[in-house]
Amino acid sequence: MTALALSPPLRRVRAMLLRHAYLLLGSWPRLLDLIYWPTVQMILWGFITRFLVGQSGYVAQAAGVFLSAVLLWDTLFRGQLGVSMCFLEEMYARHLGHLFVSPLRPMELVLANFLVSAMRVLIGVGGAAILAVPIFHYSLIGTLGWAIIPFFAVMMLFGWAIALIISGLVLRLGLGAESLAWAAIFFIQPFSAVYYPIDTLPTAVRWIAYLLPSAPVFEGMRTVLVEHRFDGDLFAQAVAVLLVWLAVGAVAFTLLFQSARRRGLLLQSGE
Repeated sequence: MTALALSPPLRRVRAMLLRHAYLLLGSWPRLLDLIYWPTVQMILWGFITRFLVGQSGYVAQAAGVFLSAVLLWDTLFRGQLGVSMCFLEEMYARHLGHLFVSPLRPMELVLANFLVSAMRVLIGVGGAAILAVPIFHYSLIGTLGWAIIPFFAVMMLFGWAIALIISGLVLRLGLGAESLAWAAIFFIQPFSAVYYPIDTLPTAVRWIAYLLPSAPVFEGMRTVLVEHRFDGDLFAQAVAVLLVWLAVGAVAFTLLFQSARRRGLLLQSGE
Protein backbone atom coordinates (compact mmCIF):
# COMPACT_ATOMS: atom_id res chain seq x y z
CA MET A 1 0.00 0.00 0.00
CA THR A 2 1.56 3.30 -1.07
CA ALA A 3 1.41 6.56 0.84
CA LEU A 4 -1.07 7.93 -1.76
CA ALA A 5 -3.47 5.07 -1.04
CA LEU A 6 -3.58 5.79 2.68
CA SER A 7 -6.35 7.83 4.24
CA PRO A 8 -5.39 11.19 5.81
CA PRO A 9 -5.43 9.83 9.41
CA LEU A 10 -3.17 6.92 8.44
CA ARG A 11 -0.82 9.27 6.59
CA ARG A 12 -0.49 11.37 9.73
CA VAL A 13 0.16 8.24 11.82
CA ARG A 14 2.75 7.16 9.25
CA ALA A 15 4.47 10.55 9.41
CA MET A 16 4.77 10.39 13.20
CA LEU A 17 5.99 6.79 13.05
CA LEU A 18 8.66 7.66 10.47
CA ARG A 19 9.76 10.67 12.54
CA HIS A 20 10.49 8.50 15.57
CA ALA A 21 11.89 5.66 13.44
CA TYR A 22 14.44 7.98 11.80
CA LEU A 23 15.28 9.46 15.20
CA LEU A 24 15.80 5.99 16.70
CA LEU A 25 17.57 4.28 13.82
CA GLY A 26 19.79 7.29 13.18
CA SER A 27 21.25 7.26 16.70
CA TRP A 28 23.36 4.28 17.77
CA PRO A 29 23.32 5.34 21.46
CA ARG A 30 19.52 5.07 21.43
CA LEU A 31 19.68 1.60 19.84
CA LEU A 32 22.37 0.54 22.31
CA ASP A 33 20.24 1.71 25.23
CA LEU A 34 17.30 -0.37 23.97
CA ILE A 35 19.36 -3.55 23.88
CA TYR A 36 21.62 -2.87 26.87
CA TRP A 37 19.21 -3.24 29.81
CA PRO A 38 17.30 -6.31 28.58
CA THR A 39 20.65 -7.97 27.85
CA VAL A 40 22.02 -7.11 31.30
CA GLN A 41 18.86 -8.52 32.89
CA MET A 42 19.08 -11.64 30.74
CA ILE A 43 22.72 -12.29 31.68
CA LEU A 44 22.13 -11.61 35.39
CA TRP A 45 19.13 -13.93 35.68
CA GLY A 46 20.74 -16.46 33.40
CA PHE A 47 23.60 -16.93 35.84
CA ILE A 48 21.17 -17.01 38.78
CA THR A 49 19.19 -19.71 36.99
CA ARG A 50 22.35 -21.67 36.23
CA PHE A 51 23.23 -21.62 39.93
CA LEU A 52 19.76 -22.57 41.13
CA VAL A 53 19.45 -25.48 38.70
CA GLY A 54 21.84 -27.39 40.92
CA GLN A 55 20.10 -26.27 44.09
CA SER A 56 16.37 -26.43 43.41
CA GLY A 57 14.30 -29.27 41.99
CA TYR A 58 11.59 -26.81 40.97
CA VAL A 59 13.93 -24.70 38.88
CA ALA A 60 15.60 -27.81 37.47
CA GLN A 61 12.17 -29.06 36.37
CA ALA A 62 11.24 -25.71 34.85
CA ALA A 63 14.38 -24.83 32.93
CA GLY A 64 14.54 -21.13 32.06
CA VAL A 65 11.77 -20.05 34.46
CA PHE A 66 13.67 -16.93 35.52
CA LEU A 67 14.88 -16.06 32.03
CA SER A 68 11.34 -16.38 30.67
CA ALA A 69 10.02 -14.21 33.52
CA VAL A 70 12.58 -11.44 33.10
CA LEU A 71 12.11 -11.25 29.33
CA LEU A 72 8.31 -11.11 29.66
CA TRP A 73 8.58 -8.49 32.39
CA ASP A 74 10.89 -6.43 30.19
CA THR A 75 8.25 -6.62 27.45
CA LEU A 76 5.81 -4.90 29.82
CA PHE A 77 8.39 -2.37 31.02
CA ARG A 78 9.74 -1.54 27.55
CA GLY A 79 6.24 -1.36 26.07
CA GLN A 80 5.20 1.19 28.69
CA LEU A 81 8.45 3.15 28.50
CA GLY A 82 8.40 3.22 24.70
CA VAL A 83 5.07 5.08 24.62
CA SER A 84 5.91 7.35 27.55
CA MET A 85 9.29 8.32 26.08
CA CYS A 86 7.68 9.34 22.78
CA PHE A 87 5.53 11.86 24.66
CA LEU A 88 8.46 13.01 26.80
CA GLU A 89 10.65 13.59 23.74
CA GLU A 90 7.94 15.74 22.17
CA MET A 91 7.69 17.72 25.41
CA TYR A 92 11.46 18.15 25.69
CA ALA A 93 11.52 19.50 22.13
CA ARG A 94 8.40 21.65 22.72
CA HIS A 95 6.69 20.08 19.71
CA LEU A 96 3.28 19.35 21.18
CA GLY A 97 1.92 22.80 20.47
CA HIS A 98 3.03 22.56 16.83
CA LEU A 99 1.69 19.02 16.44
CA PHE A 100 -1.78 19.82 17.70
CA VAL A 101 -2.33 22.91 15.58
CA SER A 102 -1.85 20.54 12.63
CA PRO A 103 -4.59 18.09 11.50
CA LEU A 104 -2.96 15.41 13.70
CA ARG A 105 -5.45 14.03 16.22
CA PRO A 106 -4.48 12.80 19.70
CA MET A 107 -5.47 9.19 18.97
CA GLU A 108 -3.39 9.23 15.78
CA LEU A 109 -0.36 10.32 17.80
CA VAL A 110 -1.11 7.59 20.34
CA LEU A 111 -1.34 4.96 17.59
CA ALA A 112 1.99 6.08 16.13
CA ASN A 113 3.57 5.92 19.58
CA PHE A 114 2.21 2.38 20.04
CA LEU A 115 3.93 1.34 16.82
CA VAL A 116 7.19 2.99 17.92
CA SER A 117 6.90 1.18 21.27
CA ALA A 118 6.43 -2.17 19.50
CA MET A 119 9.53 -1.48 17.44
CA ARG A 120 11.54 -0.65 20.55
CA VAL A 121 10.40 -3.83 22.31
CA LEU A 122 11.20 -6.04 19.32
CA ILE A 123 14.70 -4.55 19.12
CA GLY A 124 15.42 -4.59 22.86
CA VAL A 125 13.76 -7.75 24.15
CA GLY A 126 14.19 -9.54 20.83
CA GLY A 127 17.91 -8.80 20.87
CA ALA A 128 18.27 -10.10 24.42
CA ALA A 129 16.26 -13.24 23.60
CA ILE A 130 18.50 -13.95 20.60
CA LEU A 131 21.67 -13.49 22.67
CA ALA A 132 20.32 -15.94 25.28
CA VAL A 133 20.59 -18.74 22.71
CA PRO A 134 24.40 -18.78 22.30
CA ILE A 135 25.15 -17.65 25.87
CA PHE A 136 22.82 -19.96 27.83
CA HIS A 137 21.52 -22.32 25.11
CA TYR A 138 18.04 -21.07 25.98
CA SER A 139 15.36 -20.17 23.45
CA LEU A 140 12.31 -18.26 24.71
CA ILE A 141 10.26 -19.30 21.70
CA GLY A 142 11.51 -22.89 21.84
CA THR A 143 10.66 -23.15 25.54
CA LEU A 144 7.24 -21.49 25.61
CA GLY A 145 6.23 -22.41 22.06
CA TRP A 146 3.15 -20.73 20.60
CA ALA A 147 2.10 -19.57 24.10
CA ILE A 148 4.69 -16.78 23.81
CA ILE A 149 2.36 -14.96 21.36
CA PRO A 150 -0.63 -14.42 23.72
CA PHE A 151 1.70 -13.79 26.69
CA PHE A 152 3.67 -11.21 24.70
CA ALA A 153 0.49 -9.51 23.46
CA VAL A 154 -1.03 -9.16 26.94
CA MET A 155 2.17 -7.75 28.43
CA MET A 156 2.61 -5.29 25.57
CA LEU A 157 -0.99 -4.06 25.73
CA PHE A 158 -0.85 -3.77 29.52
CA GLY A 159 2.28 -1.64 29.19
CA TRP A 160 0.47 0.60 26.71
CA ALA A 161 -2.50 0.99 29.06
CA ILE A 162 -0.20 2.11 31.88
CA ALA A 163 1.66 4.41 29.48
CA LEU A 164 -1.58 6.18 28.52
CA ILE A 165 -2.25 7.02 32.15
CA ILE A 166 1.33 8.15 32.77
CA SER A 167 1.47 10.20 29.55
CA GLY A 168 -1.80 11.91 30.43
CA LEU A 169 -0.49 12.78 33.89
CA VAL A 170 2.75 14.19 32.46
CA LEU A 171 0.81 16.28 29.94
CA ARG A 172 -1.42 17.63 32.72
CA LEU A 173 1.19 18.05 35.48
CA GLY A 174 4.24 18.89 33.36
CA LEU A 175 7.75 17.46 33.20
CA GLY A 176 7.95 17.52 36.98
CA ALA A 177 6.00 14.25 36.82
CA GLU A 178 8.28 12.59 34.26
CA SER A 179 9.76 10.26 36.91
CA LEU A 180 6.45 8.37 36.76
CA ALA A 181 7.58 6.94 33.41
CA TRP A 182 10.35 5.01 35.18
CA ALA A 183 9.05 4.56 38.71
CA ALA A 184 5.34 3.74 38.40
CA ILE A 185 5.80 0.40 36.68
CA PHE A 186 7.93 -0.99 39.50
CA PHE A 187 5.12 -0.45 42.00
CA ILE A 188 3.18 -3.31 40.42
CA GLN A 189 6.17 -5.66 40.01
CA PRO A 190 5.95 -7.26 43.50
CA PHE A 191 2.25 -7.95 42.95
CA SER A 192 2.68 -9.30 39.41
CA ALA A 193 4.18 -12.57 40.71
CA VAL A 194 7.04 -12.29 38.22
CA TYR A 195 9.46 -14.70 39.92
CA TYR A 196 7.16 -16.53 42.33
CA PRO A 197 3.55 -17.83 42.49
CA ILE A 198 0.72 -15.54 43.61
CA ASP A 199 0.31 -17.72 46.71
CA THR A 200 3.69 -16.44 47.90
CA LEU A 201 2.18 -12.99 48.49
CA PRO A 202 0.70 -12.20 51.91
CA THR A 203 -3.03 -12.88 51.98
CA ALA A 204 -3.78 -9.25 52.83
CA VAL A 205 -2.36 -7.96 49.52
CA ARG A 206 -3.01 -10.96 47.27
CA TRP A 207 -6.14 -9.30 45.89
CA ILE A 208 -3.94 -6.71 44.15
CA ALA A 209 -2.46 -9.44 41.96
CA TYR A 210 -5.92 -10.33 40.68
CA LEU A 211 -6.40 -6.73 39.54
CA LEU A 212 -3.36 -6.97 37.26
CA PRO A 213 -3.31 -8.85 33.92
CA SER A 214 0.41 -9.47 34.40
CA ALA A 215 -0.05 -11.82 37.39
CA PRO A 216 -2.08 -14.50 35.52
CA VAL A 217 0.36 -14.22 32.60
CA PHE A 218 3.30 -15.15 34.82
CA GLU A 219 1.24 -17.87 36.49
CA GLY A 220 0.38 -19.18 33.03
CA MET A 221 4.03 -19.02 31.98
CA ARG A 222 5.04 -21.20 34.92
CA THR A 223 2.21 -23.62 34.11
CA VAL A 224 3.62 -24.01 30.59
CA LEU A 225 7.16 -24.53 31.89
CA VAL A 226 6.34 -26.88 34.79
CA GLU A 227 3.21 -28.72 33.64
CA HIS A 228 3.73 -28.32 29.88
CA ARG A 229 0.18 -27.08 29.26
CA PHE A 230 -1.49 -23.77 28.43
CA ASP A 231 -4.06 -22.73 31.06
CA GLY A 232 -6.94 -21.15 29.16
CA ASP A 233 -8.69 -19.99 32.34
CA LEU A 234 -5.66 -17.97 33.44
CA PHE A 235 -5.36 -16.40 30.00
CA ALA A 236 -9.08 -15.53 29.95
CA GLN A 237 -8.64 -13.87 33.36
CA ALA A 238 -5.67 -11.87 32.05
CA VAL A 239 -7.63 -10.69 28.98
CA ALA A 240 -10.67 -9.67 31.03
CA VAL A 241 -8.58 -7.55 33.41
CA LEU A 242 -6.55 -6.18 30.49
CA LEU A 243 -9.67 -4.86 28.77
CA VAL A 244 -10.56 -2.92 31.92
CA TRP A 245 -7.05 -1.43 32.06
CA LEU A 246 -7.17 -0.43 28.39
CA ALA A 247 -10.53 1.29 28.91
CA VAL A 248 -9.26 3.11 32.02
CA GLY A 249 -6.08 4.13 30.20
CA ALA A 250 -7.97 5.49 27.19
CA VAL A 251 -10.47 7.44 29.32
CA ALA A 252 -7.76 8.81 31.65
CA PHE A 253 -5.57 9.95 28.76
CA THR A 254 -8.50 11.60 26.96
CA LEU A 255 -9.66 13.51 30.04
CA LEU A 256 -6.15 14.58 31.07
CA PHE A 257 -5.27 15.64 27.52
CA GLN A 258 -8.44 17.71 27.21
CA SER A 259 -7.73 19.34 30.57
CA ALA A 260 -4.16 20.17 29.54
CA ARG A 261 -5.37 21.61 26.23
CA ARG A 262 -8.04 23.80 27.88
CA ARG A 263 -5.44 25.20 30.28
CA GLY A 264 -2.93 25.90 27.50
CA LEU A 265 -0.41 23.51 29.01
CA LEU A 266 0.51 21.94 25.68
CA LEU A 267 2.19 25.21 24.65
CA GLN A 268 4.19 25.25 27.90
CA SER A 269 5.16 21.58 27.87
CA GLY A 270 8.86 22.33 27.65
CA GLU A 271 8.95 24.34 30.84
